[in-house]
Amino acid sequence: MGLPAGLAQSVHAPVENPNMASFQELLQSEQPVLVDFYADWCGPCKLMAPILQETKARLGDRVRIVKVDIDRNRPAAEYFGIQSVPTLMLFRKGAVQWRQSGVVEAAALQRIIEQYSAD
Repeated sequence: MGLPAGLAQSVHAPVENPNMASFQELLQSEQPVLVDFYADWCGPCKLMAPILQETKARLGDRVRIVKVDIDRNRPAAEYFGIQSVPTLMLFRKGAVQWRQSGVVEAAALQRIIEQYSAD
């Protein structure tokens, strides 16, 4: 997967801050990786922050959560075809397993992640 050079993550708890090489590696993981494409000016994105924290608290090491600010990472937003924020994408083994724009409730998000965690 050839991601845009210079991908810099904007990080807020509970997410990680991988560099470009580790981000590409991260998406290849057996462990589900939830990527939240957001913008600081976006009201619904602000609603997602505590939902992501709750999801991470519930699932712990069963999921990794990474936030990508589309204003600071336009090439990444373009690469993944982000048209609106928030857009959530769940990756596993390098493939997009699920994608949705808009706010997703914590319980629904947990079910989705668990669904794609099981083999």
